[in-house]
Amino acid sequence: MRDPLKTGFDERIKSQAEAKKALLAKFKPKPTVVVKTPEELRAEREAEKEAIRAKHAAEKLERARIAAAKAEAARQAELEAIRSAAEARKGAIKERKAMTKAEQKARKEARMAAYATLRPSRGAETEY
Repeated sequence: MRDPLKTGFDERIKSQAEAKKALLAKFKPKPTVVVKTPEELRAEREAEKEAIRAKHAAEKLERARIAAAKAEAARQAELEAIRSAAEARKGAIKERKAMTKAEQKARKEARMAAYATLRPSRGAETEY
């Protein structure tokens, strides 16, 4: 009777050796996690803390810069409002002065016209 799978002696010995290698591989030491010394752990934690502190300091500086920019913008807006109010007051004063001057001129002209009607002209021949 012939073996259809051809599992002869050599094949069985080879598969037995592979099975033995696989079984022994289970017992081989696996690479372990290297335990860090307390000094290394402490240094690592300190480095992480320093990184966090630096990040927070940078964020704080950024917030301060933004707040300063907002304050400067508000100050500039306030100065512009004051400047425009001063310009408006100045314009109103100039307008009032111009109106006052025009009124004074009109009153003077009215006075002169009234005075001219009261006195005859100098060139006229009148007896006193």
